[in-house]
Amino acid sequence: MSALMQVSGLTRRFGGLVAVNAVTLDLRVGEVHAVIGTNGAGKSTLINMLSGEIAASEGRIVLDGADITARPQARRALAGVGRSYQRTTIFPEFTVHENCRLAAQAATPRPWAIWQSARACATSGGAADAALEATGLTALATRTAGTLSHGAKRQLEVAMCLATKPRVLLLDEPLAGMGAEETERMLGLLERLKPAHAILLVEHDMDAVFRIAERITVMVNGAVIATGNPDEIRNDPQVRSAYLGEEEHA
Repeated sequence: MSALMQVSGLTRRFGGLVAVNAVTLDLRVGEVHAVIGTNGAGKSTLINMLSGEIAASEGRIVLDGADITARPQARRALAGVGRSYQRTTIFPEFTVHENCRLAAQAATPRPWAIWQSARACATSGGAADAALEATGLTALATRTAGTLSHGAKRQLEVAMCLATKPRVLLLDEPLAGMGAEETERMLGLLERLKPAHAILLVEHDMDAVFRIAERITVMVNGAVIATGNPDEIRNDPQVRSAYLGEEEHA
């Protein structure tokens, strides 16, 4: 299958620091493409560049044949690029459903409908319902979001992302802080989302990465040192030495 998003030579400089150095990768529908690396490897900067929060110094991002390198974040979101963050970004005082409805409303604004309550919008309400069903949160729709467990809050963030109807999902450490049961629920959700989405996953849980990802890219000091399937990455001498902490033997 051809790539939905193609990234080539993507580079970001902050003065004399090269945070991301000539990264090239493809994201395909039906695959989880994990990006791993130690702290400071450039993973979150890469996601910020793909989502449009940080401009590229060099390189190109193509989405479904269209060059989106210069597009701002809002236009990328409307084109189908959705993301989650390392830190929880929900509206804790609103209900679970209202969080999703607000996300859907941002993706489908109706500035002309000034006399109609936003809550009465069937389009955003329906998108919220669908997102909650996809993430298994329908039963919690009327709960105040701030009262959810940590794992459920992370699921809600994914639901809010889905409410915007993205084709590409950029997920920044969605398993951070989760226990074993919550991790299993999130991995099950990612499996359900794969058939209709191209997913880039930044994650430190190596057991989860090697279970869920079809392809893995390894970054060190802003640059890619290896890309391949899980078996190829496990057996790559450079990865074992630089990231997994194993010394090569003569």
